[in-house]
Parts: sequence; C-alpha cells; structure tokens
Amino acid sequence: MADTLRQISFERLANSSYEVKNARGGTLRVGSGGADTDFTPVELLLAAIGTCSAIDVDIVVSRRAEPTEFSAVVRGDKVRDADEGNRMENLAVEFTVRFPEGEDGDKAREALPRSVKMSHDRLCTVSRTVELGTPVTTTVND
Repeated sequence: MADTLRQISFERLANSSYEVKNARGGTLRVGSGGADTDFTPVELLLAAIGTCSAIDVDIVVSRRAEPTEFSAVVRGDKVRDADEGNRMENLAVEFTVRFPEGEDGDKAREALPRSVKMSHDRLCTVSRTVELGTPVTTTVND
C-alpha cells in the first residue's frame, strides 16, 4: 500500500508567529505579515504553487540542458469578501527560463512549453488541488 499521507506540524512562538516543521526536520517561520520577514500563509500558498510547478518543469528541461536562468514570479489578488470569505483570485505563475545556445539548449527550449502545460494540467499537486477545490476540515482536539 502506498504511503499517501503528507503532513506538517507547527507550534506557536508568539502571537501570530509559528514554527512549521516537516517530518524530515526542516523548519520555517510563518507570521501574520507584520514588520518581520516571516512568510505569511498566503505567501506560502503562492510559493507552494510556483515551486511545485517549477520542480515538474525543472525535472523535464534539465534532462536536456542545464538552465542558465530559472526563476518565476507567482502572484494573485487577495480578496476580502463579506459574503464568501477571504480568498485569492487571479493566481498566475510566470516563468523566466533560459538555456545555453546549441542543440541541447534548443531541445530544452522546445520542451519548456510542453512541460509547463503538463505541470499545470496534471502534475502539480498544489495547483491541481487549488483548482479542483478540495474541501478542508478543521477540528479542535481536547
């Protein structure tokens, strides 16, 4: 049976400040977006969407040529809606990927649009989950 469970845990450090931990021992700090440099939950969502797709794309194109530049900007509008609640709209990932000149670079450039489309349409678990609208349950332990 495949191990499908993914999970993180977090602990409160101070009001609206948390340390997130993964099962492998990695940590990061998340906050409310005050004066500190901690990532906000919305920024983490944007980062998760972009990096999930980037990993898919990188695996495909790097087989053909090592990129000379590989970056992205992920953006969206935070909407405060009294009727439907807060949410993000207009989510977009914009890649900038360049390859060296030559046959291998040409192969990578050719594969790039196809790999971005494959990531969006079926591979990126994060953006697919957002687009399909998976329900989230919340509970309080005693």
